[in-house]
Amino acid sequence: MKRKIFNNIRGKSLLSLLFLYLIVACTPEPIIWDPRADELVIAQYIERDSTKFSEFNKLLVNTQLNSFLSIRGPYTLFLPNDSAMKVYYASKNISSADQLDEETQRNLVLNHLVLAEIAAGDIGLGAIRQTNAINDKLATDFIGSDIYINKVAKIIDRDTKVSNGIIHEVDHVLEPITFSLFDLISSDPNLSLFTKGLELTGIKDTLNIVDFPFGAKMARTYFTILAVPDTIFNRYGIYSIEDMISYFTDEPDKITEIENGFYQYIEYHCLNGSHFLSDLVPDPAVNPQLYPILSFNNNISVRVAKDYYINENTAEGTFTSFLVEQSNRPAKNGALHIVNDLLPVVDPEPTKIIFDTCEYLDMMEGEYYMKYYKKWYDGQNTFQFIKWEGDYLQYYYKNHDAPIQKNFDGLQMIGHWWLEVTTPKVMKGTYSMTGYVWGGRVCDVYVDDVKVAHIGSSDSDRYDWGTFTWDTTTEHKVRLVSTAYSTVFWDTIELTPVSQ
Repeated sequence: MKRKIFNNIRGKSLLSLLFLYLIVACTPEPIIWDPRADELVIAQYIERDSTKFSEFNKLLVNTQLNSFLSIRGPYTLFLPNDSAMKVYYASKNISSADQLDEETQRNLVLNHLVLAEIAAGDIGLGAIRQTNAINDKLATDFIGSDIYINKVAKIIDRDTKVSNGIIHEVDHVLEPITFSLFDLISSDPNLSLFTKGLELTGIKDTLNIVDFPFGAKMARTYFTILAVPDTIFNRYGIYSIEDMISYFTDEPDKITEIENGFYQYIEYHCLNGSHFLSDLVPDPAVNPQLYPILSFNNNISVRVAKDYYINENTAEGTFTSFLVEQSNRPAKNGALHIVNDLLPVVDPEPTKIIFDTCEYLDMMEGEYYMKYYKKWYDGQNTFQFIKWEGDYLQYYYKNHDAPIQKNFDGLQMIGHWWLEVTTPKVMKGTYSMTGYVWGGRVCDVYVDDVKVAHIGSSDSDRYDWGTFTWDTTTEHKVRLVSTAYSTVFWDTIELTPVSQ
């Protein structure tokens, strides 16, 4: 009897143990939630992958920019991995981000950041269309299908979508650029003759200016250089700076004067504005496009098709172009390109010109520009090339539902008023002029103080203001004068060459 009871108890215990084992064995492992990348913000994505981005994450923590990258963007981050960071440390003879001062760490992060969403498919040969978070352009190049940033960093993992933007992993740190265009040119031993030309003419001093006082703040300078390498000069028998001077002028003692042939030759390769290869034709409707040289006394012409056609002579089928692999080099104050010929000083063939009435330095430097409305009341002293009388001038900006505007902005007046802009220098020639205005406008149009047209209120927004022949390359004043109480929005002036 005792044996039977014991056996029954033992049997039940074994059954209980077996049941417990089955419960434990069949219970699934606890599920640990692992969010997808697109559910994370940039700061979380970097922090999560401590085996790959721990060094850049240290920069974010040290500078507290991890908080900035945790809020709504959109952002694009070119993210160097730990291997890239360690190569950067070695170049600085340090072993950790902690050995960098706070400003250096902060600028290092911001140099990799663009305050917009840029997918790899949006990147073309030239530069990222928006500046980065320290207001510098990031140059872009292609080797095969690989994308390189600032000539040094290859994108090795593209288009990681996170909730507040896009991350592109790069294999090299993008060190902030601090050198001027002249510094960049003079550091290239293949540009020794061109460098000497910049020095002797004094243009070097201009290209060394990165920023300058502008009102209560500093404004950035922007230039583009089309440099001629020594090998091209050698092709024409020019091996020394003395050879170069005698090739372009008979007055070697006057090479610092703007009328001198040698000065004109060197200056002709120095353009106003920063133009990377992707910037050279900003408006597909205007191809070729004219780009003014430093003095604005002449222009170069660039047409983009299968090649870059600089100063194309359609009658003779000749043009100069870029050595693309050696071009598109960024400096703090612009872009450096290398040309494949001497680029002689000529008056390029006329092409269509579009002047935006808002694209003047003293307006574009304002914090409101391309963001919101702004009013001014002093029509004589506020701007250098925009003058008016009336209640006020308003910078008008509307970034939606305004397809007729070139850049969604314009100059606005209301009441009884006159409004005048001075154009940049226009190359000599014959042009038809068209004004692009809208609103309840009723006004007369004056060009260089001569009445040329009247605008009445209508549904049209483009008006023919006449044909003009100018014998010199110079600026022109265009004024609208109200003839009744009215409103005007003024966007552009278009000049179209007329064949003679």
